[in-house]
Amino acid sequence: MFSRIKAYIKSMRLYYAFVTGIPGWLGVAFYEHIANDFDTGEIAPSMSRKFIILLLLFLSWGINQIINDYLGLKEDKLNAPSRPMVTGELPVKWALSVSGILIFLTGVITYFWLEPIALIPLILGVLLNIIYEYAKGHGIMGNISFGLMISMTPVFGFLASGPIGEPYFTKSRVSVWLIIVIINSLMTYFTYFKDYKGDKRSNKKTIIVAKGLRKARTIGLVASFIPYLLFAFIYMNDMIIARANKAFIILAVLSFFLHMWTALLYFKNPIGKKTYYSLITNFRACICSQAALIALFNVELAFVLFISSYILVGFIFNLHTNYKA
Repeated sequence: MFSRIKAYIKSMRLYYAFVTGIPGWLGVAFYEHIANDFDTGEIAPSMSRKFIILLLLFLSWGINQIINDYLGLKEDKLNAPSRPMVTGELPVKWALSVSGILIFLTGVITYFWLEPIALIPLILGVLLNIIYEYAKGHGIMGNISFGLMISMTPVFGFLASGPIGEPYFTKSRVSVWLIIVIINSLMTYFTYFKDYKGDKRSNKKTIIVAKGLRKARTIGLVASFIPYLLFAFIYMNDMIIARANKAFIILAVLSFFLHMWTALLYFKNPIGKKTYYSLITNFRACICSQAALIALFNVELAFVLFISSYILVGFIFNLHTNYKA
């Protein structure tokens, strides 16, 4: 049993926990900001409530990853032959049962101890994870479905934090949500480079396979500007209420550098072992750019999450030395 649990945790790839945890924290922090600074009916969540929400958010990637690994077994036999589910170290039925139970418990906790309405993004997140595995073989649809999947985490964090006293959808909230979709769509774009050969051999037509390495690496360079151009457009057209402060500008510039660095790394080494180790910069760019958004309304928290995420993601990633796993 211990070996199964160890293999399950390994398959969760805990460095990915920040991909769901930080944008989810953005939703929690934004709700708390509204509850503390505006009289619209929101109630600031207790520490225990925030802890439960964040624990669920940080674990959500790993729990769903087991389902993703199962659906992608065919490609993983070529791209990641050392993964526990591929080698048999992690029994498929046992792993899926554990994830199913954990997702069910998450739903129960959400309904009875948090806010029932938060079940909507929870269910959509699970469904989008399943859809993603099939959509990734159809060009850009894979990236979009992944971005939509991760964008459910800030929605969950926001809705689970407490009662909503004003309309759920506002121009500002939808604008930030769209930025999160784009950031995560871009992140998953670069992850496809490491799987290029296996995806091509298994006829999985990701956007990298469809466009070819030469065009794909150039697209990556251009696409890295999109989140920042989108934010500039939204900001200049007053589609977001918050105003940029010095802290946000500093963190946004650092995030932009990380995105450019990622694009250059994959432009220089679109295939080979280095494409795997370039993932660390890619993850940091994605996660830190979302932490930067928190600076629009909570400067101290944004700096803490930006710095701690940068350090911890690198530390945990470096524990996974086998690039074939």
